[in-house]
Amino acid sequence: MTAPPPAPRLCAALTLSLSLLLGTASGAAAADLIRIGYLSQTPEPPPSVANPDEPPADDGLAGARLALADNATTGKFLNQSFELDAVDVPPDGDAAAALRELAGRGARFIVVDAPGSTVAALSALPEAARLLLLNANAPDDSLRAESCAPHLLNVGPSRAMLADALGQYLVKKRWTRWFLVTGRRPEDALYAAAIRRAAKRFGAQIVAEKTWTADSDVNRTAEAEIPVFTQVKAYDVLVVADELDEFGDYLAYRTTDPRPVAGTQGLVPTVWHRTHEQWGAAQLQSRFKTAAKRPMTARDHNSWTAVRVVGEAAAQARSADPDRLIATINGPAFTLSAFRGTPFSLRGWDGQLRQPVLLAADRSLVSVSPQDGFLHPRTELDTLGFDQPETLCKTRGSKTP
Repeated sequence: MTAPPPAPRLCAALTLSLSLLLGTASGAAAADLIRIGYLSQTPEPPPSVANPDEPPADDGLAGARLALADNATTGKFLNQSFELDAVDVPPDGDAAAALRELAGRGARFIVVDAPGSTVAALSALPEAARLLLLNANAPDDSLRAESCAPHLLNVGPSRAMLADALGQYLVKKRWTRWFLVTGRRPEDALYAAAIRRAAKRFGAQIVAEKTWTADSDVNRTAEAEIPVFTQVKAYDVLVVADELDEFGDYLAYRTTDPRPVAGTQGLVPTVWHRTHEQWGAAQLQSRFKTAAKRPMTARDHNSWTAVRVVGEAAAQARSADPDRLIATINGPAFTLSAFRGTPFSLRGWDGQLRQPVLLAADRSLVSVSPQDGFLHPRTELDTLGFDQPETLCKTRGSKTP
């Protein structure tokens, strides 16, 4: 008989009580409590021919914890308190059972920090319809298209948004001839498809394409293999699709022609970078380092944003009622400041948060997209990703903004 899947490992509820934070006097009115679930699932990494860095053990969750503290700071003026109930699901565990458990404990807002397949499966559950699922980190364009749902909000940018952010910068630099190198994983193929779309959209040309299939130790063989591999027709920039960091870091400085590298390595489109200091980001970086004892990652920032969406809605609605908060988040006036210059807002047609995208090298912030000159009748942020006329989302209706 097949053994049942392992039960989710439940973390202790991370509760920030307003009375504990502020030392509320005995007998004061109880604060209105807003419960937020945090469901994480990190897949086992596949065997790799490279040596990728190990992510922090609390990657993502640390960002959610800081956002909970930020929510409480604002909530103290409105007699609101916030609770984060975190569940870590093993790679072969039952995410649906974890979602039901969080909902059973009173969480109507569930931050999902998991692969796109898990997000799609959870969103399709009948009981999810009364919740608001906040997809923190899965970049799958399908979650904004055929797998979209009225109760699914996509916090982090899609692959199309990331590719468009990079494409705008490369075209602005007049680096319009691209050599696309794609890894062997399904995720790499999806990233490469987004790059092809960006090239067509902004007038660039992919002059050569290759798939990286080497299964040798790239750390030892890079100097011999990469110059041969990159002997192609003339190009301006090598764009790499290697989401699991198997080989992309070894391409720079080893190509036959001296060309920049961009994409998943080299010049990378991202939501956050440790050198980002503009628009108050330095203060957030400092607070995160104090709390987590390490720099904030992109995964941390997306999780921080997801929890802050709920806190900002509570502040704007001046209510702790989940239905009112969900209506506020989905409303035309909802915006959120997230230290990237332009406030975030919701694309009503596919549940995606509009947002600027950083372009960063290893040790420096290079630029921010959308780039100057890429115009849109509504907002330049809608030049990143699928615009309303292009949407394949059929379940959210045609509502704007």
